[in-house]
Amino acid sequence: MTTSLSRKQYEKELQVLREEIEKNKGKTTEQLYEEREKRVRDAIELREPDRVPFSINVNTSKYTGIHNSAAYYDPIAWKTAMRQITLDFEPDMCNAGLPTSGLALEALDVKNRLWPGGPLPPDYEYQFVEGEYMKEDEYDLFLSDPTDFMIRYYLPRMYGALLPLSKLPSLSVMFQGFEGIVPIFTTPEFMQLARSLSKAGREMAEFRKTIGDAYEELALLGFPAFAHLGAGGVGGAPFDTVSSFLRGMKGSMIDMYRRPEKLLQACNMILERRIAGAFPADPKKRGNPKRTGMPLWRGDKSFMSDAQFMKFYWPGLKKALQATIDLGYVPIPFFEAEFGDRLECLLELPKGKVIAAVEHMDVVKAKEILGGHTCVLARSPLSSKVWSLAEVEKYTKNLIDTCGKGGGLLLNIRVPDKGTTEDIKVMLDSIKEYGRY
Repeated sequence: MTTSLSRKQYEKELQVLREEIEKNKGKTTEQLYEEREKRVRDAIELREPDRVPFSINVNTSKYTGIHNSAAYYDPIAWKTAMRQITLDFEPDMCNAGLPTSGLALEALDVKNRLWPGGPLPPDYEYQFVEGEYMKEDEYDLFLSDPTDFMIRYYLPRMYGALLPLSKLPSLSVMFQGFEGIVPIFTTPEFMQLARSLSKAGREMAEFRKTIGDAYEELALLGFPAFAHLGAGGVGGAPFDTVSSFLRGMKGSMIDMYRRPEKLLQACNMILERRIAGAFPADPKKRGNPKRTGMPLWRGDKSFMSDAQFMKFYWPGLKKALQATIDLGYVPIPFFEAEFGDRLECLLELPKGKVIAAVEHMDVVKAKEILGGHTCVLARSPLSSKVWSLAEVEKYTKNLIDTCGKGGGLLLNIRVPDKGTTEDIKVMLDSIKEYGRY
């Protein structure tokens, strides 16, 4: 299903919905926004809010009839779906996803991502394709001249449309004039590269114009953003960048043994450049403090030993977290595997300045370790997608019983792929009431 709404029609609907909300709730959307934002802020700062705040994960296609592919090819439809989910279930923190132009991705011939509506069927989830995009003997090139490496090695491997860039001479010795190489740009392959870049640029510009600021539009209806991935801060663990985007899992595992110093130098350089390019949070903009997401995936105990974690992973992550805090953000590190006792490292950071988003197997342990110091975001297991609503409700209430005392708890409830919208509302209302302090 798609929507035939124009951008103007969507904005007109937004105003009508805002008026309806204010009439039904007896409050302005600004008041509703601040109520929810305060609830979340209290939890982050380790105070007891009026109740445990929550966000939700919902199967977009099932509950709205709009495919996942809309996030890449029909931005108005995607915004409509996110808005419907938010208004139907009224979470304290909303999610607008990470939409981007599928047509731009196609024009660039992206090699490390698969997305619904493009290489994947319309209701599949986005997939990342890991590869060895930096070879084991290229560390010195990357460390000595990262710009040259990115242009002539990395980008041609990551984007099929940019393959001709691999034929450029080294850019680091072109002191006597660029004009000597410009004839290469008249070749058919570089002419095609230019056309591909032009198309990708047009498609991305149009997509961004159409999508607008989806989070601000939801804020106008009274709903704060859960977080902005990639907006502000300095990103996550630099080891994850090397492991996933440069050397791949296999390569980074080998590098910890064969070339550990080169690996650490690469991690440090990546982090230093991120910090240098970061910008502080703007306190004049809506919602303070600003929350920014940090997906993490390689620092768990199934991938590296405790000694490797303390050598290769935690130092860079700690610096990234602290730098993000110093810029005025609340980082949300997503520990996407079982980290266990390694969560104790967060005690080295300032109190009440981080949200630790943990998988279900770590929730109780995380609250035991971090209680009174760091807010815990408890995420429902992936298996809960096939649970009954009663099972989800029981699981969530048990989390409130075991981890909710004293505040410092946020919930991320995965709504199962069953039950009517009304049934789900009843479940969420029950959880809201049960979570009152």
